[in-house]
Amino acid sequence: MNPADVPAPVRDALQAARPLNFFRVMANAETAFPDWMRWGGTLLTNLALDPLLRELAILRVAQLSDISYEWVQHTPIARSVGATDEMIHALGRDEIGDDCFTSGQRIVLRFTTEVVRDVRPPDDTVIVLTGLLPPREVVELLMVIGQYMMIARVAAVADLDVDEPMGAAVYGAATPT
Repeated sequence: MNPADVPAPVRDALQAARPLNFFRVMANAETAFPDWMRWGGTLLTNLALDPLLRELAILRVAQLSDISYEWVQHTPIARSVGATDEMIHALGRDEIGDDCFTSGQRIVLRFTTEVVRDVRPPDDTVIVLTGLLPPREVVELLMVIGQYMMIARVAAVADLDVDEPMGAAVYGAATPT
């Protein structure tokens, strides 16, 4: 997509964003793109949900979706908010019960897994999660999971080339990948 050929709000959003293949694909949805960019920025910068829990959930969605695009982009972001190499390797090996995770992190990973795989987690998972997180953070977690499920599906269908990771720099433009 050539930014010169799109309406001004789309062009402005593209110019403010990091130069990622994903954004160029999403910009084709011209009326939704600028608002979607703001939404993604909010999910990355303005939630009550702990950023480490957010990034663990994003990496879990990426791992379950078998999408390297999200994994490559979010591994350095996860590290920047406190994820250890041990956590990242455990996620990559599908070991969400590993001792490197706290009990709270394990429940968030289990909840994320069940939302992605089954849509509605079992009651026992929901009860444990709602005992851990206040309602606002539970809903924010669901928003993050849903956003990154959508991103995974767009990346898969578009067969995107994986960009070099932007790392913590992604926060500079408040972008959602």
